[in-house]
Amino acid sequence: MDTPAEYRVRARNLSHASENKIHDDDVARRFGFQGGLVPGVEVYAYMTHLPASRWGIDWLERGTAECRFFKPVYDGKFATVSATGTASALSLTVESEGERCASGAAALPDVAGAAPAAPDATPIPAPDERPDADEASLAAGRRLSSSPLHLTADRLEQYLADIGETEPLYARAKLLHPALMLRLSNSALKENVKLGPWIHAASSVRHCALAHAGVSLAAHAEVAANYERHGHRFVDLDVVIVADGIRAVAQVRHTAIYRLRQAD
Repeated sequence: MDTPAEYRVRARNLSHASENKIHDDDVARRFGFQGGLVPGVEVYAYMTHLPASRWGIDWLERGTAECRFFKPVYDGKFATVSATGTASALSLTVESEGERCASGAAALPDVAGAAPAAPDATPIPAPDERPDADEASLAAGRRLSSSPLHLTADRLEQYLADIGETEPLYARAKLLHPALMLRLSNSALKENVKLGPWIHAASSVRHCALAHAGVSLAAHAEVAANYERHGHRFVDLDVVIVADGIRAVAQVRHTAIYRLRQAD
């Protein structure tokens, strides 16, 4: 890449009404934020625009990415994604309102790695039967699954509009947006334990195959670690995203702050 690339988009909080009240203005302010946080999934969606534009379908089929969030992006504010790098690797930064909010990287390996086997689904408790998120319910080794998500062409088109995506390859080839892999990783967590306000902190992703409109996707995860850092309680999940119950399309190492220090 001879000169830095840049992508600017107006951020949107698509989760105002979600169960996670860190996206609610009033609750987020009680934790010291200016308002409800734009979800990390959507900030990652903005970050993927540049590698998808650079490498196209090849990146969606076998590329890698990582993201780390450390400052909020707020609804209605512009997010600017910058990239520098080489023919096969990019360093990514997100800035908003003069703050550096996220960093990450993306790469296109010469050869695709072997796809993991599709894990078996594990039972999902009813919403009112979920245990509270803690060191026991999220103990290392526990397996978690999300409910299948059927992605129609209409739903994909709506998501592209919601995130302001201008890269045409998704609509042209009816391809899933890679941010949905992180949304499903979130679902594997929140569908299995009861959470207070929580924050998606980081992810690393390896694409294993293309996924198109019409598939049903589910996340199958194993808790890799549960630990405290700076008073926050974190969980790391090793996730495999599976299409139609048989085919792995992505691997994700997904990190969340499931209990915020301020909540104490």
